[in-house]
Amino acid sequence: MFAFGLSTLALQNVLPPNMASSASISATKRNRLSIYLLTMTGVVFRSEIAILLAAQTLYLLLNRRVTLQNEIIPAGIGGALVGLLLTVSVDSFFWERFPLWPEFVGFYYNAIEGKSSEWGTSAWSFYFTNAIPRLLMNPMTWEVCIPMAIAMKATRRASIDILLPLLLFIGVYSLQPHKEWRFIVYAVPGFTAVASLGASWIWSRRSKSMVYRLLGLALLASTVGSFTVSFGMLAISQLNYPGAEALSRLHNLAHGSQVIINVHLDTLSCMSGITRFQEIPPPHAHSPRNHTLWKYDKTEDPQDLLHPAFWERFDYVLAERPETVIGRWEIIDTVDGFAGVSLRSPEDRDIGRFETVSAERGLRSALYDYTVGWLWKDAENLIRDHVTRGWWIGIRMEPKIRILKKQRAPQRIAPG
Repeated sequence: MFAFGLSTLALQNVLPPNMASSASISATKRNRLSIYLLTMTGVVFRSEIAILLAAQTLYLLLNRRVTLQNEIIPAGIGGALVGLLLTVSVDSFFWERFPLWPEFVGFYYNAIEGKSSEWGTSAWSFYFTNAIPRLLMNPMTWEVCIPMAIAMKATRRASIDILLPLLLFIGVYSLQPHKEWRFIVYAVPGFTAVASLGASWIWSRRSKSMVYRLLGLALLASTVGSFTVSFGMLAISQLNYPGAEALSRLHNLAHGSQVIINVHLDTLSCMSGITRFQEIPPPHAHSPRNHTLWKYDKTEDPQDLLHPAFWERFDYVLAERPETVIGRWEIIDTVDGFAGVSLRSPEDRDIGRFETVSAERGLRSALYDYTVGWLWKDAENLIRDHVTRGWWIGIRMEPKIRILKKQRAPQRIAPG
């Protein structure tokens, strides 16, 4: 999320003069800083920022807020040089390949070679009809507040200055067949800023007419509702990472039991939470005597996975489908993952009889981590008893990752 923070800071510096918080800094310096930050962020962190940079710079240039010689060229060259110096030196050192520019490699693989389409494609309108409404969450944002900010003469100019470059960025990026919300998340602060203009207009006039009063109440209700939904989704999101949970359980189960442990991590495990930060580092001079050397394998090649000899070297496997793992293996644990929601009737109070039981436990565990777990069950009982007449939305879980342990063939004793 480094790119999100830096891009937000960059967009803050191109806000219209009447909205800028740094009034003491000249517009020329703020615009130059914005271009510099967007350039460096695109070079170092996320290559799609280059489209946002182009859209924002083009809009500023057409509105004569920047010039090529004073802002665009100096800031662009400076940001590119600093970014390249940072990313090439640091990433080449850690990947032991020189020269290495990771964002260019990713851009070439996904955009030029078109490999990103192998991960699925969506319609051109996906970002506008699906991703943006889900990111903004509150329906009042795009259905009332943003249209209000554009419609009112006092806020129209500022709203257009913010929205047009962002819409151009999303429109151009929509030409890429593979789409994910994270590719356009940088537009959310801008949309929120415009929505706040509309919300402020409504709220400051709530005493002038019944329409504004009702809209003001709707703003309050939608804000509380959006917070509640977001909080619930935050807690539930922990259930979407069975791979990370499975590797954590394996570490607890097997660490210290052998000098060396070889473990294979299948595709779903790696896609559902496992990162290099979760791996246990190799032992060193000051490690305990029972410290285990863990060796992790993430082979995906289907041809390799079909050879029995490939599986012989592993002690443990994290697998979505155990039947594809060749050899004699024992399932020692199963990790469930989020599988959707279900409507529970008033009679379904005894969660131990239902498939939601593991989710309920996992959800409460997640909430306890946020120090508010004690509220969850009380809130459920309160709402079921006094609001929904016993009805509740339960969380469905299903097995996702199995932890397999190699079954060694028993040694035969030679006859005496």
